[in-house]
Amino acid sequence: MLTRIVLTGAAGSLGTTLRAPLAAMCASLLSTDISPAPATLLPNEVWAQADLAQMDQIAPLLAGADMVVHFGAIVDEKPFEELWGPNFVGAYNVWEAAHRHGLRRVVYASSIHAVGMYPTNAGIDTEVPHRPDTFYGLAKCFAEDLGRMYWEKRGLEAVCLRILSCTPEPQNTRALGTWLSHGDLVRLVTRAIDTPTTGFAVIYGVSDNTRAPVSNARVPFLGYRPQDNAETMAEALFAKAPPADPQDLALTRVGGPFAAIPLGESGVAAIRRMSEAPGTKTGKS
Repeated sequence: MLTRIVLTGAAGSLGTTLRAPLAAMCASLLSTDISPAPATLLPNEVWAQADLAQMDQIAPLLAGADMVVHFGAIVDEKPFEELWGPNFVGAYNVWEAAHRHGLRRVVYASSIHAVGMYPTNAGIDTEVPHRPDTFYGLAKCFAEDLGRMYWEKRGLEAVCLRILSCTPEPQNTRALGTWLSHGDLVRLVTRAIDTPTTGFAVIYGVSDNTRAPVSNARVPFLGYRPQDNAETMAEALFAKAPPADPQDLALTRVGGPFAAIPLGESGVAAIRRMSEAPGTKTGKS
């Protein structure tokens, strides 16, 4: 068992999902977010409200930790200036603070949007060059390159999780390939933490979907074995989907709607429109 894990972005939907599993892997979990603490904390959990863009707030939190699980960020496309602090500077602050305090590893919530402009039918693996679809995706490229550099220059391990579509259930026909269940998210992060040595590694955060557009064949040493498959929802999702447009980048690029939107405009809003069927309410994308 690890002594301490630090979790950033702990108030977000994925951070909230990870708090209990991470707490079970360490003696002490330090959860941090720009938002205040929730009403209830786990028995071995401490909460610290902090701004990722402020080194003097973030650096002290990593003292005494073994690893940091960095999920904090703005999780949508925005104008570059809005992303600069939390997504770019925040990533630097986490890696630099981890180095200063001698942590073993950074586990980073990267994204499919780092390579979002590749065609869905290209069958990309973890070694393809970056091809971001948005400023948001560009921030993920920056952090991945930062992680590689800190490993090669300073010996700080990093596992970058290129998460695709992590929701309780698949929301649309695109998600038949891109869905990451919450159970598989926990399995993915667990393997990123408990694998004895990782160096610098990139792995796609995707369930065992029949239609998955990406491959983790190059990183079997991480031991990630997803158990869920969106195909069980295929009939229901196709029944409510509009006719597919083969010229629509939202359907033909792995970044989905993020690949089709203008730079700086919300990709989450586009996903919600894509997931909405007439007469229904759209859940969290």
